[in-house]
Amino acid sequence: VQLQASGGGLVQAGGSLRLFCAASGRTFSSYAMGWFHQAPGKEREFVAAISWSGGSTYYADSVKGRFTISRDNAKNTVYLQMNSLKPEDTAVYYCAAPLPDTIVVVTTTFDYWGQGTLVTVSS
Repeated sequence: VQLQASGGGLVQAGGSLRLFCAASGRTFSSYAMGWFHQAPGKEREFVAAISWSGGSTYYADSVKGRFTISRDNAKNTVYLQMNSLKPEDTAVYYCAAPLPDTIVVVTTTFDYWGQGTLVTVSS
């Protein structure tokens, strides 16, 4: 599967952005999907994940209650709605997928990565 993230930009603290991840291939619905971010000088971190059906979602503690991951399998797209943004959310955001039919757990390895999209939150 090939992934392409978009939707990043500059926003003031407290604002919102919606990220998009478009996937190629006819078997998109077989893949769980995830979002990660990497801030300058820091390691890449998990943000959110969603099961292949969309029935289960997972979030990092730092974004719970502010971010929502969702997907539309008919459009081969996964979304990350980011509300109440904080300056510390500034990072490059990546979408990713594990191998097909993987059930997402804490230790899941994500094998496919899109290019990142930059989110900058000003104070």
